Amino acid sequence: MFAAERRQLILEMVRANGAVSLRELARVVQTSEVTVRRDVRALEAEGLLDRRHGGAVLPGGFTRESGFPQKSHLATAEKTAIADLAAGLVEEGEAIVVGAGTTTQELARRLARVPGLTVVTNSLLVAQALAHANRVEVVMTGGTLRGSNYALVGSGAEQSLQGLRVSRAFLSGSGLTAERGLSTSNMLSASVDRALVQAAAEVVVLADHTKLGTDTMFQTVPTDVITRLVTDEPPQHDDRAATELQALADQGVQIAVAGPGVAGAGGDGVPPGRQPRRDMPLPGQRRTHPGGPGAQLRSAGSLAEQQAGPAERERARVADLRRR
Repeated sequence: MFAAERRQLILEMVRANGAVSLRELARVVQTSEVTVRRDVRALEAEGLLDRRHGGAVLPGGFTRESGFPQKSHLATAEKTAIADLAAGLVEEGEAIVVGAGTTTQELARRLARVPGLTVVTNSLLVAQALAHANRVEVVMTGGTLRGSNYALVGSGAEQSLQGLRVSRAFLSGSGLTAERGLSTSNMLSASVDRALVQAAAEVVVLADHTKLGTDTMFQTVPTDVITRLVTDEPPQHDDRAATELQALADQGVQIAVAGPGVAGAGGDGVPPGRQPRRDMPLPGQRRTHPGGPGAQLRSAGSLAEQQAGPAERERARVADLRRR
């Protein structure tokens, strides 16, 4: 494919979806991310699109919301890995709320195997994923159906959440920054998401790396309200995404990164509640002292040392003294 053909296809994808990751662009045009990044720079120079962390968006600062058919085909591998990791946070017999979105839909498919679970949701897709689950109770809000993402919104949805209290809320959105937190492009969706947050003791945000650093019109969850972010591992060259993650950690957000080995095929790996949790250092992450800013990002090595027995720790200490 010639450069002009690649760039035309890239431009068409961004116009159709609003935002597309470099990984997805490289897959569709069948070339490397390095080549795609060069094409995106050229298109940005012409004012046809804007570059964002690990992707490209429509020009103008704020990205518009894509429809469900487009979003369901974006970053599918990343969403699967995030859903697998997030499912491990949910325990048997828990009561949670799950917001609308393609990533939360993936999460719901894995929650179908958690016994005694109660899920409150405004998403028809989440409810459908759990409809035939044994010993999982689904509670739906009222409201008006928003066809673009199959979610119930409006005053009916918000009123049905009044007086509700659950342990956790799992939410997605259109963008996430350390400065504003989670945001979305639709005012009605943002209002319902804020009501879901009010009902939960903890807030878990599910967002792939392409949403990091992207800011959209309506704030749903301020950064200081987000308990944990579950995301995928950003590309090694994407220092801006790593910087954004570090900024979120500095504000107290716990970062759980789903690597390539975490996701199971179609979610049929380790049962929910026993998924590995991977709080790991990020590309370009600066070192921090224990207890200081960014202490939530623990290395795999430090976790292994904590889990080792006395004998293993002693051998490691002796080896370290010899090296000195």
